[in-house]
Amino acid sequence: MAKNDPYAALRIREFNIFLLVRFALVFGWSMQFVVIEWQVYSMTNNKLSLAIIGLCEFLPAFFLAPFAGHIVDKKEKRNLFALCITLFSLISFGLFWLTSNTIEATWQMPTILYSIYALVFFGGVLRAFFGPTIFSLIALLVPKKIYPNAATWSSSTWKGASVFGALSAGFLIAWIGVHHTLGIIFFLVMLSLVLVFLINKKPILNSGNKETVKESLQAGLSFVFNDKVVLGALTLDMIAVLFGGAVAIFTVFAKDILDAGPKGLGILNAALSSGSILTMLATTYIPITKNTGKKLLVSIFGFGICMIVFGASKLMWLSVLMLFLAGVFDGISMVVRQTILQLKTPDHMRGRVGAVNSMFVGSSNELGAVESGIAAKLLGAPLAVIFGGTATLIIVAIIGVKNQPLRDLDLTKDVEEHEKEEH
Repeated sequence: MAKNDPYAALRIREFNIFLLVRFALVFGWSMQFVVIEWQVYSMTNNKLSLAIIGLCEFLPAFFLAPFAGHIVDKKEKRNLFALCITLFSLISFGLFWLTSNTIEATWQMPTILYSIYALVFFGGVLRAFFGPTIFSLIALLVPKKIYPNAATWSSSTWKGASVFGALSAGFLIAWIGVHHTLGIIFFLVMLSLVLVFLINKKPILNSGNKETVKESLQAGLSFVFNDKVVLGALTLDMIAVLFGGAVAIFTVFAKDILDAGPKGLGILNAALSSGSILTMLATTYIPITKNTGKKLLVSIFGFGICMIVFGASKLMWLSVLMLFLAGVFDGISMVVRQTILQLKTPDHMRGRVGAVNSMFVGSSNELGAVESGIAAKLLGAPLAVIFGGTATLIIVAIIGVKNQPLRDLDLTKDVEEHEKEEH
């Protein structure tokens, strides 16, 4: 295999199947997020309802993550992934059913709304398991020497699915309505369930079979909190998503500020993700292992600046441009973070570290939705985004000064060491 081969991971059959499964899942999940946000806001016309959606998914995803990581390390990853997809299909079908004409005609609006919240909560439970399962499975599909390349393609697939999922959701809501859009999402989830069984079962690498649950959880948390590089990378990404992100209130911008409707909502979501995927695809040709720490700091700082301009904009073209550039910076930070985690995490605790990653980053999406919804209610959507972007800049500057190991990080040697191990 040629050195710096941009297609190294794609030459592995099971990894390609994994990418197809991940694309179908994320495409459906991204569509579902947009559809739920649109449906709930249309039902309530209340910005706090968007915060409640985020809270319903954040609470179980955050508090169950450590236990999920422990279970993932103990279980076979392919079957666990299939189980998660099966349960996710129940959520998708439930939302499809709740938006049918029969239910809307016979149930009262509060009952439908609370049922949607309940399914979102169940989705949060699954989110606690999805993150560490996927993180662990990737490491079992490719050799260590191409972890950076695999992380890039996996992140690119995730973002690509987000682009087309978010964009499709906005247009499909306008063309065929919420109910039939949710039917398409259910089909995509079932397709991913069929594809996942084309991947063979994988060995369980956790050697700590005699560990108690408490000892297992402590080991995972201790590893993350004692490693300044890993902790710094997770903290930076969490801050960017928590304060700098504004996806949860894109509906408010599309409807009330930019007067762009559901199609505009899809475009706003797609603009952010499209910048990310283009950048991540570029990193398959331009490795990010050199001066890794500095690239992470600069990318998140640039992300914060773009979100400030987006918050202040009242022009659709400028808002889309700023979200695209924010996506470019976000793509760099995502690939860098995933590469750091894959190279620095021991095989036997990938589930637990993946779970902590979900607590820091994955759950911060939902907590960020809560923060955005409340801030938009109190300050107005534009000022809420400007405030979040400013907070991101301040925190990135502080971490950049205080965390020297992260600032000076260069992963070139780590990759070379893994190449020697493979040989």
